[in-house]
Amino acid sequence: MKLSVIIPIYRVEHTLDRAVKSVLSQNVAGMEVILVDDGSPDQCPKMCDEWADKDPRVKVIHKTNGGLSDARNAGIDVATGSYITFVDSDDWIALDTYAPLLERMDDCDILEYSIADRLELTDRKYEDYRDYWLKEKVYTHCYAWNKIYKHTLFNNIRYPKGKIFEDVYTLPALLRKARKIITTAQGHYHYDWNPHGITATADGQGLSLLLQAHLDSGMPLDDNYYMHLVNIQMDVRELTGAPVVLPFRKVNTQLVEGNKRMKAFALNLIGINHLCIINKFIHHFKNPSR
Repeated sequence: MKLSVIIPIYRVEHTLDRAVKSVLSQNVAGMEVILVDDGSPDQCPKMCDEWADKDPRVKVIHKTNGGLSDARNAGIDVATGSYITFVDSDDWIALDTYAPLLERMDDCDILEYSIADRLELTDRKYEDYRDYWLKEKVYTHCYAWNKIYKHTLFNNIRYPKGKIFEDVYTLPALLRKARKIITTAQGHYHYDWNPHGITATADGQGLSLLLQAHLDSGMPLDDNYYMHLVNIQMDVRELTGAPVVLPFRKVNTQLVEGNKRMKAFALNLIGINHLCIINKFIHHFKNPSR
């Protein structure tokens, strides 16, 4: 088997068919599509079985609800492909995406491809995961689903059950095992924004877990990555009132990109704690009910 496509499923009866059709329409010989019904209480279990009856490439796992990480892990456990990729069940894949990408997998361990209207990548190769992490700003797009992985990378690695932002915990571990990583402009993953999803509904506690995942990742840190973490820390401080956990470091403002530069000046001048206090004051002044 060449490719295993794992689709975790929970409460997506209105988008499931679109996701599965987009995958089965890929012109890939030797592909299996693993539908993981994570105890969905709607019509999804029945729809999954109907897809398996119609197409021999489809395998179905029915399991009790355990969350996204647990569903992905269940798919990994039964996958037989040399390569693994993921699709969220409210998203879809552009036509003729997988076949040309798989042709480039012979000499790499992880391939990341573009996300329509959100992330346009160029053709690059990395033999050091640290360069990939910082130059591509991967910390802003750790998503599991716009990447193809060598199956063997998942030996002894699984997604952490019960955690949100599970990709931030898992991708760094996979990257450390990767010898070569490719980014490409070929292909497109179509991400369908879900206003009820984990990212959209993350509260202060959720963002606190996201920040801690980054701090625990052990990944290299440059000034732009640090300012990315500063933004998360300010939101956490504002929403929870919890003490600042991000260690202070001075940044080279000339290396900081975009609208973060003025914030970097303030950070260097007054420190992370006072920056969080001023940020909360400004937001409260603009929106007293917040």
